[in-house]
Amino acid sequence: MSGEVDADRSAFDPSQGLFVVNQGAKTGARYALDSDLVSLGRDPKSDIFLDDITVSRHHAEVARDGQSYLIRDVGSLNGTYLNRNLVDEGQLNEGDEVQVGKFKLVFVRGDSSR
Repeated sequence: MSGEVDADRSAFDPSQGLFVVNQGAKTGARYALDSDLVSLGRDPKSDIFLDDITVSRHHAEVARDGQSYLIRDVGSLNGTYLNRNLVDEGQLNEGDEVQVGKFKLVFVRGDSSR
């Protein structure tokens, strides 16, 4: 596990995944992964809008299948990193760190306690 965060998870469903921004202009922000497909990018229409030139307009997406979450790069210029490894796609587990441009987001679940 790469990232650790201390976040109030009480507002989230126990099995729901969320991202907590650990580095970047939005440090501390929390984003619920509350639909089957969540987009990340510099496009203002992205579900998770990351406004920085290092982020592609359509950078990555998170797909949910039941209680499993998968991060997928969607043709970004700078790539998507999972635990510091460049990936086309990868399974998300508690504490995993996703890097999109300058932003580092830690994946956690509502029911996890640290």
